[in-house]
Amino acid sequence: MTHSSDPRVAVVMGSHSDWEIMQHASRTLDDLGVAHWVRVLSAHRTPEPLVEFIQQAEQQGVRVFIAAAGMAAHLAGAVASRTLRPVLGVPMPGGSLHGFDALLSTVQMPAGVPVATLAIGKAGAVNAALLAAQILAVADERLHDVLLRRRERQAAQILSQPDPREA
Repeated sequence: MTHSSDPRVAVVMGSHSDWEIMQHASRTLDDLGVAHWVRVLSAHRTPEPLVEFIQQAEQQGVRVFIAAAGMAAHLAGAVASRTLRPVLGVPMPGGSLHGFDALLSTVQMPAGVPVATLAIGKAGAVNAALLAAQILAVADERLHDVLLRRRERQAAQILSQPDPREA
């Protein structure tokens, strides 16, 4: 577990192989100055330690969970079943269906146990971190300003070369 003195987000993934993609969520949170924990836990292979982690994370101040898994992708739902904090699901690519199975498993939650589901893979990992930060920014003016400056830089970058033929 990557420890922080004041974690606000917990990033949990079902397998060490998911780190290749989920490191982008962690880097984005780092870039935004959002303290977070990172942990590999499986909804199917380590259910008790997962529940313990969720409880510990909440006690330590985690406000948002990001859960990433592939194939059966039950992790986000398992986390959501144990917390009232927002859970952001990131389906991992791979397997014979290239992540489509993970997407469906993550997005098809029963009414009453919501999981906000992001895109498959890297874009989903980055957007999960940004969405977690936006959730936190509702009550954090500093973080709101950091996110606003990030958006302004993105716009300026695009507008700096409006004609792709000039690149």
